[in-house]
Amino acid sequence: MDIRVLEYFLAVAREGSISKAAESLCMTQPPLSRQLKDLERELGKQLLIRGSKKITLTEEGILLRKRAEELIELMEKTKNEISLSDEHINGTVCIGSGETDAISLLARAARDLQQKWPDISYSIYSGDAAHVTEKLDNGLIDFGLLIEPVDISKYDYIRLPVKDTWGVLMRKDCPLAAKEYVTAEDLWDLPLIVSHQIRGSSELSAWFKKDFSRLKITTAYELIYNASHFVKAGVGYAITLDRLINTSGDSQLCFRPLYPTMEAGLCLVWKKHQVFSRPAGLFLEKVREMVLPPHLPS
Repeated sequence: MDIRVLEYFLAVAREGSISKAAESLCMTQPPLSRQLKDLERELGKQLLIRGSKKITLTEEGILLRKRAEELIELMEKTKNEISLSDEHINGTVCIGSGETDAISLLARAARDLQQKWPDISYSIYSGDAAHVTEKLDNGLIDFGLLIEPVDISKYDYIRLPVKDTWGVLMRKDCPLAAKEYVTAEDLWDLPLIVSHQIRGSSELSAWFKKDFSRLKITTAYELIYNASHFVKAGVGYAITLDRLINTSGDSQLCFRPLYPTMEAGLCLVWKKHQVFSRPAGLFLEKVREMVLPPHLPS
């Protein structure tokens, strides 16, 4: 399977038309059509549904589009890393992370590194653990910042010296806001807003003393910023980590920790036996310097 043909396929998927794709690729339509048919024959699957006005993707075409985008992104990342100058360090460090205040620690590492190497840049990808580890496994990012509990056995990692605290994001004018902390019993009969990821959390289920299926979950979210607007509107109470939403000053919202306290550890992970680009290697050195105790002299 030729990378060039995958780029042709992505152009058609993007434009929804062979003629428009050919124009964007600066080629004529007949050779483009032949390349696509050859690709379908090679894979033994129909990838495109050729309508009278628009081309759409089959189920197999949708999968190929996702994988082709990942392959081309990885190819560009590799080309950039190999072409880096020996004297002048530049390039991009790619980090995937869930929503956590611990990203501020990585931001400080980037700031300190930038003072010496100002041409190093950063790409931050947000997502849950499954999304981040998929990108990590496919070589699309250098590091993942994961919120525990999560299986990190197949990665090398640094456990960060910080923890996030679980709690409830709610309106300041609701009765529960008068409490210093929130117990499971306080939430049993209330409408809850939870992330897709924690709906399967055995730790939180144990804290609630109930299976999630027996709770009144009204909304599931990916990003707490979006969920906070549902909290403001009175849709429910969001189960989330602390310090992700500003609750100071004129904010309509407040955060109350769970009791008994539930904390989440944080790990910076990367693939075992990973060969880093120079920017990624320097970034890891800086993080190690910040979070690991110095070696004692022998």
